[in-house]
Amino acid sequence: MSSHRRNRRGIIFILSAPSGAGKTTISRRALQANLGLTASVSLTTRSPRDGECNGVDYTFVSDDEFRRRLAAGELAESASVFDASYGTPREPLDHAVATGSDILLDIDIQGARQIRRSYPSDAVAIFVLPPTFAQLEGRLRGRGTEDEPAIQRRLKRAAEEALAYADYDYLIINADVAESLVGLEAVVKAERLRVARLGQEFTPWNK
Repeated sequence: MSSHRRNRRGIIFILSAPSGAGKTTISRRALQANLGLTASVSLTTRSPRDGECNGVDYTFVSDDEFRRRLAAGELAESASVFDASYGTPREPLDHAVATGSDILLDIDIQGARQIRRSYPSDAVAIFVLPPTFAQLEGRLRGRGTEDEPAIQRRLKRAAEEALAYADYDYLIINADVAESLVGLEAVVKAERLRVARLGQEFTPWNK
């Protein structure tokens, strides 16, 4: 780790989007790329989907365990979405900020608002939208994992959530995942160069 990295606070990058916009794909690609980001693994009470791994995609817990961690103050944010609870552990975020590391959160709009309130100087919020609502609908239907009533609920919620983009720092229109990843990388690089993130001990010549 360079001395310049040690001399700045870590950054909490938040990626949010309506369901079907492609943020999870972008998030996974960003973590695979050489961007210097680590993943924040959320808790959830929902059941794993096909291909999801416990401790990698999510930490899957019971309702009782989720409530215990929430009551103990272990979660930086929590939200209920479609009959399941989600939450972000606080300790990895505090550690990242304190050590000058950068962490990526793939969380919903409710959670993003809570994180930004808790870490107003350290969080950078990025919103993802597909080019059109029709494309979002196509992606949701293409999953083949939900019945029509569930799809309609997600579409209604997506139309409402899309308006939240104005509350975010950056907007990525996800027409192509590779292009979206380039946009995300530009945000990451720019935010790392902000003078406001430098520690008080920083000196230009590292003397």
